[in-house]
Amino acid sequence: MPTIDTLSERLNQYLSPAQIQQVCRAYFYAEQAHEGQRRRSGEPYIIHPLAVANILADMHLDHQSLMAAMLHDVIEDTGVPKTALASQFGDVVTDLVDGVSKLTNINFESKEHQQAENFQKMAMAMAKDIRVILVKLADRLHNLRTLGSLKPEKRRRIAKETLDIYAPIANRLGLNSIRVEMEELCFEAMYPMRSDMIRKAVKAARGHRSEMVNSIQAAIRNRLNEVSISARVIGREKHLFSIYTKMKEKRKSLTDIMDVYGFRIITDSVDTCYRVLGLMHSLYKPVPGRFKDYIAIPKTNGYQSLHTTLIGIGGVPIEIQIRTEEMESMANHGIAAHWLYKSESDQLSGTQRARQWVQNLLELQKNAGSPLEFVEHVKVDLFPDEIYVFTPKGKIMELPAGSTAIDFAYAVHTDVGNHCIACRINRQLAPLSARLQNGQTVQIVTAPGGQPNPAWLNFVVTGKARSNIRNYLKSQRRSESVALGERLLNKALDVLGKTITDIDDQHIELVLKETGLPSFEDLLEDIGCGNRMAPLLARRLLVANKGSEIQLEAGDQSPLAIKGTEGLMVNFAKCCSPIPGDPIIGYVSSGRGLVIHTENCRNVEEFRDNPEKCVILSWDKDIDSEFTLDLKLYLENRRGIVAELAGAITQAEANIEKISVEERDARLSVTYLTLSVHGRKHLARVIRRLRTIRGVNKIVRSKNQQSAS
Repeated sequence: MPTIDTLSERLNQYLSPAQIQQVCRAYFYAEQAHEGQRRRSGEPYIIHPLAVANILADMHLDHQSLMAAMLHDVIEDTGVPKTALASQFGDVVTDLVDGVSKLTNINFESKEHQQAENFQKMAMAMAKDIRVILVKLADRLHNLRTLGSLKPEKRRRIAKETLDIYAPIANRLGLNSIRVEMEELCFEAMYPMRSDMIRKAVKAARGHRSEMVNSIQAAIRNRLNEVSISARVIGREKHLFSIYTKMKEKRKSLTDIMDVYGFRIITDSVDTCYRVLGLMHSLYKPVPGRFKDYIAIPKTNGYQSLHTTLIGIGGVPIEIQIRTEEMESMANHGIAAHWLYKSESDQLSGTQRARQWVQNLLELQKNAGSPLEFVEHVKVDLFPDEIYVFTPKGKIMELPAGSTAIDFAYAVHTDVGNHCIACRINRQLAPLSARLQNGQTVQIVTAPGGQPNPAWLNFVVTGKARSNIRNYLKSQRRSESVALGERLLNKALDVLGKTITDIDDQHIELVLKETGLPSFEDLLEDIGCGNRMAPLLARRLLVANKGSEIQLEAGDQSPLAIKGTEGLMVNFAKCCSPIPGDPIIGYVSSGRGLVIHTENCRNVEEFRDNPEKCVILSWDKDIDSEFTLDLKLYLENRRGIVAELAGAITQAEANIEKISVEERDARLSVTYLTLSVHGRKHLARVIRRLRTIRGVNKIVRSKNQQSAS
């Protein structure tokens, strides 16, 4: 059983006597506060805070973290107020304790939305002081070590929660030793029989393998001694949980996994690491494509090492990791190695990476529309399989596997992503949706008028890109909805012989209270989105206005002019593809805004006589936008006729968006064209050109009447 005296002796290695005294004072305060309390196992409660402090002492954490570990349950379980703790131990320690207490209250088994909100609280606590999450992880680890006294279902619940949330966070912060132990304990709690079977099988296999392991280890040591390099050579044990997941995911047998022999070589300097790599490659043949240099390009969590796979005697695969002592510490303790090697700039970079990740979490939180959206974004960052690409200036960018140029653009800067229009991969123009590969150089082309495309959401991978695109589209959608809502309300008021200026402020307040909306702008947005009808609201806003009667026929109903550049809230129906020159009518669709159809479209017949749903429209005189429509051509089967069609369309200054040919019989075929034109006059010019081609029998403007939108 750990005691405060044994802990004090351990702390003598790296803390000053005054700091150790403060840790002891925190212990005695907690012991007094928890007096009489016992854990489920029957032990005095103080054993738990002391064990948590011991776990943090293994990572050489500072005295304030150890004090917070001693006191982390005091506010929660003993009724000692936060102010009393602050007067005794200062604000820094109290804030740490408060942060850990808030995390302890998080119940990840609650409903999905509640769980997402709790995860947001965790991000905030981590951002305030990253030591909060280190204390919490140590607290969770000790709870896992003492799961035996709990009921099986509670054990499984805690284990699942740990694998879903805490183990990935430990991995993201580089705390490998904590992550591995957490996974092993969770595996045992969730699947005791599977865990036991694999443990026995591994133990049996280890006995058979010992001779081979010893001979490989001896060969490596002899090779290093030949060139007078001193290094530690350790046989790398595979963990039960990693064996289980590999068996499950890769559908491999235990024999296949155990056939790989793993070794770790720990040296004194980076230079020696590369020398050792050369020696290993001369000792055994390397497997092409299986070498990774995580020293030059560290993993996102700060992990550094050289990885290589060799083929040993008799075709035995040997996996070797080569690293320095500092890298070994960083691999096991991650961000906590910052306290262990304060002078090492490499270790600091690991801490900065972790802090940068937490800052990114805060940015995601700010842009996310809801807690669920935030968690969706974070999960991508918690389970990354990284790739490394270069900027044109040679800077390395880390991205999750499967990332695209859009993800890269947002990783560089939000503004670069928002104004991205094209990209070059290895100096060649490439689609923005192309998946990036390791080692590629990516250059983003931006333009002041560039803006995110909703289609990007179909292929972006990173949370940062997804949240920024959604945030931009939301704000753009709002401004466009407000503008359209104002136009629709003005038009409805115009029919009644009024304008917006005729509405009393008091009456606006009354309508806002009735609708439950916070501002007049929100009301206009609702109209623009099609959620509220402009004619009804126009009448409601004018009732009791200045004592005047509403004359329904007071004004002429002038059509609303359409430019074609209104944005997301004005949509052109796919069923009839209206273009300038077509008589048009608008249908107000809930959530989509104004949907524009041709007047003779069958899909608006049932709404045409409803003045609240339909809006009379006209085309603006100055339109320079392009509009798409479909043509159906009946052609004779003749070699080169499709090329002639394309040439004629290009001469008429139109653009082919899509072309497909459907063969009818040996002599005739039907070709479907999707074209971009400026209006009916432009379309007539295109059709005239097409009619001059020999073999074009009939041209029909096709209208798909199945869809109303």
